[in-house]
Amino acid sequence: SYTLNAASPIGKTTYIKEPECMMAALLLRRDKKSTAAHLKSDLNRTDNSSGVRQLQELLDSVLNPEKPPADTEALDWCKCLIAGEEGFEEFCKTVRSYDNATLCGLVWTANFVAYRCRTCGISPCMSLCAECFNNGDHTGHDFNMFRSQAGGACDCGDSNVMRETGFCRRHRLRTGENVPSVPRDLLLMSEMVLPRFIICIIQYLRDGYTEPAERDLQKVLQQLEPQITFLEELTKMGGAMRTVLTKILTNQQTFKDLSMGQEENVFAKKNYENYLSALKNSGLVSVEEKAQTGAAEPTQGSETGEDQDGQSIGQRKRVKLSSSTKDPSIMDSLKHKCFLEELLFWTIKYEFPQKMVTFLLNMLPDQDYKITFTKTFVQHYAFIMKTLMKSQESDTMSNRIVHISVQLFSNEDLARHVTEECQLLDIMVTVLLYMMESCLIKSELQDEENSRHVVVNCSEALLKNNTYWPLVSDFINILSHQSVAKKFLEDHSLLMLWMSFVSFFQGMNLNKRELSEHVEFESQTYYAAFAAELEACAQPMWGLLTHCKVKETQEYTKTVVRYCLETLQIWFDAIGFVDELAPNQVTFHLPLHRYYAMFLSKAVKCQGLDLESLLPDQEMLMRIMVHPLQIQASLSEIHSNMWVRNGLQIKGQAMTYVQSHFCNSMIDPDIFLLQVCASRLDPDYFISSVFERFKVVDLLTMASVHQNTALDGEQERPMLEGALTFLVILSSLRIHLGMADDEILRAEMVSQLCMNDRTHSSLLDLIPENPNPKSGIVPGSCSFEEMLSAVADFKAPVFELGGSMQQGMYTPKAEVWEKEFDPIMVILRTVYRRDVQSAMDRYSAFLKQSGMHTTGNPWPPYKERTPLHPCYKGLDRLLHCKTLHIVIFTLLYKIWLDHSNMSEHVLCMVLYLIELGLDNQVEEDKGDEVRPSHCHDSWFPGTNLLSNLHHVINYVRVRVPETAPEVKREREPPASTSAEASNFGQAQVFSLVAERRRKFQEIINRSSTEASQAVRPKSSSTRWVPPGTPPQLVTEILEIHESMLSLLIKLHQKLSAKQNSLSATWLEDMDANPNRHAHGDGITAIERILTKAATRSHQSKRSIQEICGKVFPPVAPKKNSPTAKKTMDKEERRQRARERQQKLLAEFASRQKSFMETAMDVESPDTEAAMDLGASEVKESEVLYDCVICGQSGPSTEDRPTGLVVLLQASSVLGHRCKSDEAKKLPTTDEERIYPADTCGAAHDVRLALMQSFFKDSSCLQSVSIGWDGGVYVQTCGHTLHIDCHKSYMESLRNDQVMQGFSVDKGEFTCPLCRQFANSVLPCRPGRSTEVVSWHMPSNKKTSVLVKEVEDLQEQLGFFPVSTTTESNLSKEMELVIKDIKNTTQRKYMDYGKNPGSPDNDFLFMYSVARTNLELELVHRGGNLCSGGASGAAKRSCLNQLFHVLAMHMRLYSIDSAYNPWTRLTQVAPSRDKMNSRVCLDDERPEVPMLFRDCPSLLIIFVLTMPQPLRKEHFICLVRMLYNLQYTQALAALSAKFSPEERQAWSTSGTLKKFSLFFYMINCPFNTICALLLCFLSQLSSSVWSPQSIEYSLQQFCLPYLRLSCLLQHHLYGDNLSGCPEEEEFSGLAGCLGLLDPAPQPSNPMYSASCLDWTVSAFDLMSQWCSEVTGLADTQAEKSMTLLVQDLQWASPHLLHLPDNYNTIFQYYHKKACTACKKVPKDPALCLVCGTFVCLKGLCCKQHGICECVWHSQHCGAATGIFLLINASVIIIIRGHRFCLWGSVYLDAHGEEDRDLRRGKPLFLCVERYRVLEQQWVSHTFDHINKRWGPHYNGL
Repeated sequence: SYTLNAASPIGKTTYIKEPECMMAALLLRRDKKSTAAHLKSDLNRTDNSSGVRQLQELLDSVLNPEKPPADTEALDWCKCLIAGEEGFEEFCKTVRSYDNATLCGLVWTANFVAYRCRTCGISPCMSLCAECFNNGDHTGHDFNMFRSQAGGACDCGDSNVMRETGFCRRHRLRTGENVPSVPRDLLLMSEMVLPRFIICIIQYLRDGYTEPAERDLQKVLQQLEPQITFLEELTKMGGAMRTVLTKILTNQQTFKDLSMGQEENVFAKKNYENYLSALKNSGLVSVEEKAQTGAAEPTQGSETGEDQDGQSIGQRKRVKLSSSTKDPSIMDSLKHKCFLEELLFWTIKYEFPQKMVTFLLNMLPDQDYKITFTKTFVQHYAFIMKTLMKSQESDTMSNRIVHISVQLFSNEDLARHVTEECQLLDIMVTVLLYMMESCLIKSELQDEENSRHVVVNCSEALLKNNTYWPLVSDFINILSHQSVAKKFLEDHSLLMLWMSFVSFFQGMNLNKRELSEHVEFESQTYYAAFAAELEACAQPMWGLLTHCKVKETQEYTKTVVRYCLETLQIWFDAIGFVDELAPNQVTFHLPLHRYYAMFLSKAVKCQGLDLESLLPDQEMLMRIMVHPLQIQASLSEIHSNMWVRNGLQIKGQAMTYVQSHFCNSMIDPDIFLLQVCASRLDPDYFISSVFERFKVVDLLTMASVHQNTALDGEQERPMLEGALTFLVILSSLRIHLGMADDEILRAEMVSQLCMNDRTHSSLLDLIPENPNPKSGIVPGSCSFEEMLSAVADFKAPVFELGGSMQQGMYTPKAEVWEKEFDPIMVILRTVYRRDVQSAMDRYSAFLKQSGMHTTGNPWPPYKERTPLHPCYKGLDRLLHCKTLHIVIFTLLYKIWLDHSNMSEHVLCMVLYLIELGLDNQVEEDKGDEVRPSHCHDSWFPGTNLLSNLHHVINYVRVRVPETAPEVKREREPPASTSAEASNFGQAQVFSLVAERRRKFQEIINRSSTEASQAVRPKSSSTRWVPPGTPPQLVTEILEIHESMLSLLIKLHQKLSAKQNSLSATWLEDMDANPNRHAHGDGITAIERILTKAATRSHQSKRSIQEICGKVFPPVAPKKNSPTAKKTMDKEERRQRARERQQKLLAEFASRQKSFMETAMDVESPDTEAAMDLGASEVKESEVLYDCVICGQSGPSTEDRPTGLVVLLQASSVLGHRCKSDEAKKLPTTDEERIYPADTCGAAHDVRLALMQSFFKDSSCLQSVSIGWDGGVYVQTCGHTLHIDCHKSYMESLRNDQVMQGFSVDKGEFTCPLCRQFANSVLPCRPGRSTEVVSWHMPSNKKTSVLVKEVEDLQEQLGFFPVSTTTESNLSKEMELVIKDIKNTTQRKYMDYGKNPGSPDNDFLFMYSVARTNLELELVHRGGNLCSGGASGAAKRSCLNQLFHVLAMHMRLYSIDSAYNPWTRLTQVAPSRDKMNSRVCLDDERPEVPMLFRDCPSLLIIFVLTMPQPLRKEHFICLVRMLYNLQYTQALAALSAKFSPEERQAWSTSGTLKKFSLFFYMINCPFNTICALLLCFLSQLSSSVWSPQSIEYSLQQFCLPYLRLSCLLQHHLYGDNLSGCPEEEEFSGLAGCLGLLDPAPQPSNPMYSASCLDWTVSAFDLMSQWCSEVTGLADTQAEKSMTLLVQDLQWASPHLLHLPDNYNTIFQYYHKKACTACKKVPKDPALCLVCGTFVCLKGLCCKQHGICECVWHSQHCGAATGIFLLINASVIIIIRGHRFCLWGSVYLDAHGEEDRDLRRGKPLFLCVERYRVLEQQWVSHTFDHINKRWGPHYNGL
């Protein structure tokens, strides 16, 4: 038997020597187990060479890579060989017992539920599996549950990542350490077999890999599935096996020996070559590129490389950087030295298959492996990223990469180790650069032609899909370790590389303002840009900043700052920026500026560095300031709609820039940088730059008319407001200028709470994370929770009746509004402008409420600031510079004269600036005198605001268009408004621009004389030439004679509309009450400023008194020039409009309220106008109805019937009632169960089925009611409409295209008046209400007479006032309603008879509808009638109408008089024999005995089948006769419970005589009954009965019948239900029904027997009833007993009782397999009515195209289902074909829902909400209360 080997290189076939093959062949033939045992014993000998040889041969033939991998024979062999003689399962157990691991290391994949505890975590990435978490103690910790995105591993036991206190019990005790050592022979075979097995897998992987892109890698992986799973199983055997695997995977010798394959094996050789060629391209730069790079220029080389990538450069403006900067070793191809390296290599090549990843991670608890694997991973890092960039499935691959890397890099020791040994940081930065280089384009910022700057292209897939994410995330992760970050900060070349990386993002995603038409295509690249700056630049920056907190780290900061400035300089040069920005473009991305700003801030705040030493020269500062300032101006432009042609996305950018996740990495550093520049540059220069940037320079003129070349008229005001607001923010914001972290947190919190009340989670989300991390407590600082409780009050979650559920909210405390509300902070932090308004509205509401300010609208309050840090003192000079004062003066003047485009907000900001200036005085600079004089000196003498306030300005020269009113006309006298005269002065404020240029020039000259004039190639004149030909400008001189103080006082008059609002003695009065000015409007603000000025300077005080002393002439009205036409201030107009609107709204609200009271009010019976349909008022006319559609009022007639708007719905609420009042518990363990057998519905089904097995079907169907499950419930809103009006209304709804949330085709609509959901119309019976009188007349006829009358009435076929010959509209409608009622429920809830569709069935269904509605009303009243009164339901009850409709329908069936139950109720049958013979003759089953019949059902049948209207006396008669039966049944049931002894005692003893009253009429029958029943009583009971307990039981047995009769009487005759205490309910009801004298003597106890009223001998009748039973007794004694002992008392319906903690439910159900498909559902759900576990949307459990939830809702709740979604914690309601999300009954500690468990905080049952849910279920009001319904198309 020769074995043929594959062709050898020579091409001949070689044969192996015979004996060896014989050996292998023999081994292969023997059974695997014995072979394994034999080999094992051979190998254990001292000389084991033969054993080794035999094993190798066997493996050669078994593990032959040429066999297809799907052949599992090889796998079975391996399992057997490894296990030796014992089975593989046993072997696993044995090895596990030697598990010495001290770490958990459980690996999970995406979607796994894990936990993270911030209290226990050292690394933020720490995570725990559920088992370790639940076995550890985390009470009171800050933990949450989360669904893993990328997968992860459990860190329990690893003290590098988490604190030991958080370990679970098993890992805290380190049980792994005291495991005995492994016996040598146990794993001997594994050590021999596994290397061969692994190389076999590797060869399959080599073979399967082919280079072209369309390769099918998945196929190869699928075939290898069993092999890799086997490896995974091995790792799960614990520490001992992992050690063996580690040895094999990391042993270099084994790899050398096996990697090449045997010489003669061609297959192996081919594989090996395949592998080498795959390796060849594994460097960052491929081999061919290298070859060319050597010869040609570096850049060219990379370009050719570009071509090979298949992208031509011509089409895209691509830029490649030279690769020479990088470390060559990173660029090279990989070389492998062990299996682990090659396995990882293939894992990467195959794009990280899940199984391989899990295998590699499962090995991590082994320390040696962990270190080797981390090094291997780092060695392959560049290759991983290169593969990722090319991958089609980059998302999945990213997740898998991070799954691995986060396990390695979260561990500080490990990260430091590879940083030192493997240059991890260099690799990462290099790879990041390499990655971004693939998508660079030329920057278009500034000088487009000559720009040398390159930026990333945000529309590239790399950025759009966040492909760089895994790399950046790893980088941030390793920078979080101090040791690594320090290495990074110390390595200057790395820092330089990093800065060049950051500069790729500087100026990306440039926006160019569209000036002509709207952009065609709105690019959404800004998402990518913001994400990239945040993740790739800002996050690493925050990481580095955390390590620069102390003095010792000063050097790091200095280095970073130095490189920032160098890189900025390079950037300015590259984009060709000197000092003038290119117009109409803005980029929001300036990461270099922000790095610089944040490191400056840290240096001053934490490291005590001097700001001076870190700042560049003035010229550089001027440049640095330009771009951030441009962003601030652009924000204003965007909000002023100047960028509207760029589409919505530009607004999106403006919002994202200030949004909470971005603001502290974007707008905050920008503003801080501007504050630094402002504090160091010349203030006049800075102020003029601001106004120029905001394009409002032209507006700042004294003249009433001006030309603005840059802005349209309607943009001027918002831009001016923007510029002033910016200046206020700049001079008052202190976030980086001296506030402590706690103060910052407090300010942020207050500003968010002032905008709106917030939930805890939204507040956490809205507060910027970085300066103060919210997780964990920074030492020495206040935690988030403490701060929150200091500034806010908690409003507990409430449930509003309208159905909207409020969550727990936090609202600012009163003292916060009073002292801390800071509108400036609010403006800075609002994403939407409306939030500022909202904050102001809330503020004014608070002031009104607390009585601090009641008239008019308050102004934003002024808030004192914390003092500036000494380094930034220069910032105050902004408030004390002449330029600003001139602007303030001009604006005050313009506002006083009502010039166009001034607004309240402008004034408010101007006053704010004045006040800031008064509060922040500057020490006068002595060096000021040396300054060269310039044009501003003509305005004010000095720079101090305090002294400039009272400086009077007399004349001002302005440039105005010729057409302006200021220009002198020949004949016109000087205008009184602005008396012109000529004095002195240049065109002052207009020289803002010139002033700024001059300043700039000055600085440049100082720094570099040679570049004196060349700097400004563009002359100033060309910039400001307006387009078109405007009118000529002429110079005019205005006479002013005002100072700022006088203008303020005049404005005070203007605002208060009083001539001399401030008297001369005004200031003295003020001193008395200093606090009056904190809150108020503009008047208060001006008074506050004047007071401050007066107290701080005598000069000012004198001026103020002087000015107030003069009585001003009134301000003359201005001439009606076109601009001055605004007689009424815009604000005032707005105010009036607002007041009008308020008034209208208030009126509307009150009207709505009154409507609601009349139409909907539940509790007030006095408003029952024509709507009360119980005809209780005795009127002589017909009942009138209002039609809510046509508005007419009239009776309901045959031809034009009126109907009630009703909603018909099937209900199983009654059927779910149980005996006990305790709700059933939801099972949360396998032991707990819910048994549905004890429910009302089940009990009735059993009873009916039992009857049907003994008695005649038609009789059975009249002896019980159905409709406990699936009964039809009718409810109305009480509104009526003409039926023809309703039809046309439905037509209009059908044609309405809007999706209404209900289905018109199914007859659904909303009531036209109150919008309540409805689906049918119930016709009202026409007729006079005069009949009512005759109905009610009590008669004194004897009972026997009445009985006869009732019988006669029943004889005549239902006489109905409608003529039956013609089909009237009314009867048609009634039939339609009956059809609707039948369609409401499912067939199975209607067909209970033996032959479906028979009249008997129909009959049963009809009277059961009445029963269902009566029973439900009882449930709604709390299960009894003690409360009395017209309950909420009664007012809008439609039972009366319903009875008429049902009665009309039921009179189609006549009851065969022979079987009429009435005769059996009231007459003794003539002779026994006759009856029996009749039964025998017909040879059919007997009728149901009277004692088994249900009395309430009989009552309803009688009432419905007798002619309407039924006289009340007849009704009472029915009730009485049936009570006799009910009482007899009670006795029978009771006697059935007696024990024989008791029965004996009761029947013989004289006790009966004593209770003669008790049994006064039935002394004998009771004995008879006892005797009759004795024969078939087997049920023994040992209870002892006393007369009292017997009486009590009898009453309880009869109560349900009495309640129902009483309710029926109330609805038919409008009798009022009188309330009574519960213990007197029986007598109360009996009195109400006339069974008793209404006034029983209170002293006597009430006896149920006293209500009996017999017309024939009680004894005979009862004997007859008993004999009907005894006739059966012999045959089915046992069974019929249960029919006798029926239990009529049911507790009110409840939903299941839920556990307090949601985790209990979640842990048990989220992993539970579905009962139907045995899989764990993706969306598991629970029915809260019966506890059934179902798959939501699960296709696996679909039946007849209906998904399981919908299917279950039809079976359990007759199309109403209440489901708790396990994975989302929310409840959904299914009602028929619609569903809605109801909300959650589980809330966290802050009263918030956690939908989808996103936050994963512990949730607790909110009992109030659950009660509301239950109440909506019981009262069937889901449709009315929940508003958001949608169709489910059977898909839930």
